[in-house]
Amino acid sequence: MSKESHHDYPVLPVIRERWSPRAFADTPVEREKLQSLFEALRWAASSYNEQPWRLVVAMKDQQPDRFAQVLGCLNEANQAWAKSAPVLMLTFVSESFERNGKPNRVCEHDLGLAMGNLCTQATALGLAVHQMAGVDLDKAASTFGCPAGFRPMTAAAVGYEGDPASLPESWMRDAETAPRTRLAFDDFVFGDAWGDASGVF
Repeated sequence: MSKESHHDYPVLPVIRERWSPRAFADTPVEREKLQSLFEALRWAASSYNEQPWRLVVAMKDQQPDRFAQVLGCLNEANQAWAKSAPVLMLTFVSESFERNGKPNRVCEHDLGLAMGNLCTQATALGLAVHQMAGVDLDKAASTFGCPAGFRPMTAAAVGYEGDPASLPESWMRDAETAPRTRLAFDDFVFGDAWGDASGVF
């Protein structure tokens, strides 16, 4: 299902086409495509090139026990649809710089950049990614032995888009087919003072 967004200004096709479905097909994701996703993630920018991200990945068809463990770390609403995705992952961040032990206040920012790369590569390969904040962080940490100095952050489902009719809740089906929207530029791009128009648009 295409949910290409409307843009006021030119952007790359993969930005127009990227969105976050909840309905996934049963089709497994090819290993070489997964490898490309993590290659894209690996080359994301990060402060001092620390690469503070860590991930636990589970392929449902090849690692069913691990898949069940990752699924069990999601909240109930996310489990309801994510169980159909062929790939699930959990993300973690290192809270300190390895170079000097000081707190890395931008570790979450850098993880976001890395996942942005992954999402862009996924779109280019015909895959979809749905990221989730609804994670039992304590369970994720204990289940996968997250060491001191690292912190669980988010989860993501990866796969090929499926049929929205397969989703278990009506609100999920409605969200799947609703138009995509974004804030107006003047709501977030400011100039001389907070809330002032930037003059760019």
